[in-house]
Amino acid sequence: MTDGPAITRLTAGDLPAAAPALAALLLDAVDDGASVGFTASLTSEQAAAWWASLAPALTDGRVVLWAAHDGDRLIGTVQLGCETSPNGRHRAEIAKLLVHRAARGRGTARRLLSTAEEFARTDGRTLLMLDTQTGSAAEKLYRTAGWTPLGTVPDYAADPSGTLRPTTFFHKSLLVPGA
Repeated sequence: MTDGPAITRLTAGDLPAAAPALAALLLDAVDDGASVGFTASLTSEQAAAWWASLAPALTDGRVVLWAAHDGDRLIGTVQLGCETSPNGRHRAEIAKLLVHRAARGRGTARRLLSTAEEFARTDGRTLLMLDTQTGSAAEKLYRTAGWTPLGTVPDYAADPSGTLRPTTFFHKSLLVPGA
């Protein structure tokens, strides 16, 4: 008996086989109204091409990608964008935390987030950043997972229907107090 979905790190070599499932996951998020960088006109082919475009960043370590599987079914994903500039190697950004609608409510998003945070910590990152649509379920997740809101920017990003929505920016320190 497992305590949730299997979470594995994906490499650039995994993308060709995983692209259809990743594309379906992204389409599900967009269809559900998630403001994750795409509009409702997103096609399966465009979604698969977007995932494939991550290959160079996965190869050189600028992006780390994890997938959550329930058996053979991909049900979630999260990315960690690792800053590479000399003055920013202590920070990274959480992006595209997606969980399929049919698999929500089981702690998958929290496990994916925790996986990315722990990797960042062991990679020497001490500061994480992210942004999410204000008022979304994701915002609630980040607040309850110990993330600190920095502020909200009105009309920052369009939702899938094209309506501009506010975005809340968060940060999380990975420094251990007293260390």
